[in-house]
Amino acid sequence: MKNRGRLDLEALRRRIDDGSIETVLTVFPDLYGCLMGKRIVGRFFLDEVAGGGMHACDYLLASDMEREPTPGYAFTSWETGYGDLRAIPDWSTLREAAWLDRTAIILCDALEEEQDVPIAVAPRSILKNQLEKATAKGIVPHFASELEFFLFKETYASARQKNYHDLELSQAYNEDYHVLSGGFAEPIIGEIRRLVDASGVPVEFSKGEASAGQHEINLQYAGAVEMADRHVIYKLAAKEIAARQDASLSFMAKWHTDHAGNSLHVHMSFTDPDGNSLFSGDGEKIEGSEARPTDTFRHAVGGLLEHARALSMLFAPNVNSYKRYVEDTFAPTRIAWSYDNRTVGFRVVGHGPSLRVECRIPGGDANPYLVYAGMLAAALDGVERGLDPGPLFEGNGYEAKELPRVPYTLAEAVDAFESSAFIREAFGSEVVEHLAHFARTELAEYQRVVTDFERARFFERI
Repeated sequence: MKNRGRLDLEALRRRIDDGSIETVLTVFPDLYGCLMGKRIVGRFFLDEVAGGGMHACDYLLASDMEREPTPGYAFTSWETGYGDLRAIPDWSTLREAAWLDRTAIILCDALEEEQDVPIAVAPRSILKNQLEKATAKGIVPHFASELEFFLFKETYASARQKNYHDLELSQAYNEDYHVLSGGFAEPIIGEIRRLVDASGVPVEFSKGEASAGQHEINLQYAGAVEMADRHVIYKLAAKEIAARQDASLSFMAKWHTDHAGNSLHVHMSFTDPDGNSLFSGDGEKIEGSEARPTDTFRHAVGGLLEHARALSMLFAPNVNSYKRYVEDTFAPTRIAWSYDNRTVGFRVVGHGPSLRVECRIPGGDANPYLVYAGMLAAALDGVERGLDPGPLFEGNGYEAKELPRVPYTLAEAVDAFESSAFIREAFGSEVVEHLAHFARTELAEYQRVVTDFERARFFERI
């Protein structure tokens, strides 16, 4: 069913009245793409929240993973008293949370407390701002997330108790496309597929990935905001479903030195408002394929190539993200476009209405709202300026040292983000400074910590 798991206000009211829904999980994404919010009793939600939203402390958009209020933000601070924001339900996101008992979930937009103005630095606002620009040009963007994760025979508590050392993976060998191995994980992976799909997040398939214990569950493509919402709901549900079976899973970009990284491959295409592809036409074929890209497609790719380094802070937002970029591991290290070639940052796939560009640079730790916003801004700039992507790259991208490389570190990526005139024009200085401060705070916290690597290397022998 097309609307499987989806609800509207009247359906929610009926379900609350008959007791089949008791709780409304009312949430919004923070800067990491994690969902923040409250579990609200159904009747109270209808009476007090449905019309005017809920209140939450604005520090949730200006704190780190430990929920530590972080100094230096213009948006909020101790000096301003860390006031409230209003989280206003977006009724198009209301769905049953089928993995939870008698629960619905709804995503919210973050608005200022005293006026109906979207908070500029909120991830949904950042993406919606770029979407408005696309709409004004008659462009309807479509996105799809391919997320990878590792599955462990550990609870999250046992992993913490082990200090994340010597964790037991769900499998002992590379599971890429391996149906037998996938069958062993099916009690958890199958449950994730079924319950996520029943929650209004349509699932295509699951498969083993390119490392022991690694899996991927693909979601059906959708419009930009809808797809980002599906992405974050899926991540939440997957973790909670695994936890109920005394297992855990991680979307961390690089959880272990000796194992593959977790990618977020993002597929993007453009249509007009009537659903006609703006990427596929009747022009010259790409050699060896049936793809006939339009000028709009080429210019969009040109924008992505030109701005990829400046956008890397959004694609790889944590210090750990950059440890995923290892050559010959299917994580791209070079920025180029190529047809059906997994060694470069941008892979062109499909033909006809399915022609699209796949950005392979982001990791599983990235915030989808910011990734999509960055890709969309770059593609729109390419279309507006008629940027030429140059010839398609052919060959092994890992060996093409003449190609520009993705940044080596978060510090390098923040510098590229902050110094880009395009980034400031596309997002505005308020957003740029907020996101850059967020990244620099993360970097500073990492730099002060003594690591296991340092102890093992220097404790005795230095």
